[in-house]
Amino acid sequence: QVQLVESGGGLVQAGGSLRLSCAASGSVFSSNDMGWYRQAPGKQRELVARISSRGNKNYADSVKGRFTISRDNAKNTVYLQMNSLKPEDTAVYYCKRFGRAYEIDYWGQGTQVTVSS
Repeated sequence: QVQLVESGGGLVQAGGSLRLSCAASGSVFSSNDMGWYRQAPGKQRELVARISSRGNKNYADSVKGRFTISRDNAKNTVYLQMNSLKPEDTAVYYCKRFGRAYEIDYWGQGTQVTVSS
């Protein structure tokens, strides 16, 4: 069974930074796309950032230029560096391993990020 465990969330003032980590166990993910999603109360879950197995990156327009996704396959870990945080970034952030072919998707438990004004 694949397990994804997120860490690094917390409370930060607007303009500050946080770095989220997602550590995987049970399987390596070097061949999988990895992503970060977020969901605020009353809103749909949205894709924030995605990184392919070869390092290609995509970002939501709302975070482009402020957030950076990266991966360390040797550590089986994906990161989300969040800079210049805004109150509207407040949400639960989820790590996702995208399944390939026969594989299912896996999700982390989520970590709360709260940005104060």
